[in-house]
Amino acid sequence: MPQVAVNGIKVYYEIHGKGDPLILIMGLRRNAEWWYCQIPVLSEHFKVIAFDNRGAGRSDKPRMDYSIRLFADDTAALLEALGIKRAHVLGISMGGYIAQELAINYPDKVRSLILGCTSCGGERAVRMSPERMKEFEAVEGLTPEEILRKNMDIYFSDEFIQEHPEKVEEFMEISFRYPQPPEFFERQFAACLKHDTVNRLHLISVPVLIMAGEDDPLVPSENSRILKDLMPGAELYLFPGCRHCFFIESTEEFNQRAVAFFSR
Repeated sequence: MPQVAVNGIKVYYEIHGKGDPLILIMGLRRNAEWWYCQIPVLSEHFKVIAFDNRGAGRSDKPRMDYSIRLFADDTAALLEALGIKRAHVLGISMGGYIAQELAINYPDKVRSLILGCTSCGGERAVRMSPERMKEFEAVEGLTPEEILRKNMDIYFSDEFIQEHPEKVEEFMEISFRYPQPPEFFERQFAACLKHDTVNRLHLISVPVLIMAGEDDPLVPSENSRILKDLMPGAELYLFPGCRHCFFIESTEEFNQRAVAFFSR
């Protein structure tokens, strides 16, 4: 199991393929396993680095306060430890928060940037509706599997769930690989609540592509429009009918767009 010491912890990472470096940054609670639809395709074009954030998967889980800046520092230190001076960056959800901080604080390490289903945070962020949040948080007495199944409509459209039960089951199986202890979910989540790049996004000067599911209830797609407003030079594409895991629901189109963007 490849791990490397960075920023005071051991970080689990994987490298796939050859070419220009591309680092993948996953979101809250999840780990490198969630890139199962991207790595096989992206690694045909790039040297893909996938890793588990501090507090998740197979990386260390120190008992301390986490922050999005700390996660970005970890990512920069990982690139340094692997001898990678500059990389394309793809961040999903909380990984998009981290990618923003990485591009702002380590501009020399970022070649281009894709931000998926993410937000600038702060006063401009659009949150999940109160009704949906209440339903999302109603987990008392439920097993982790029951919770994930109950909330499947956050991740995928109703049509996808009905028409592709085998893909839903695959998603379920992968989601329970290397589960995150609740304590460290809370630590990562607390970091997410403090995320705010509203007044600093103008510092990002590399090419940016913003993508999201148009019907995302977890991080509403209005957040992507706000990111575009704060970064006028960025490109924006919303996937019709898709929800938070649009990169899995529309795998082929997402991968095509990512490869085309990073290859320019």
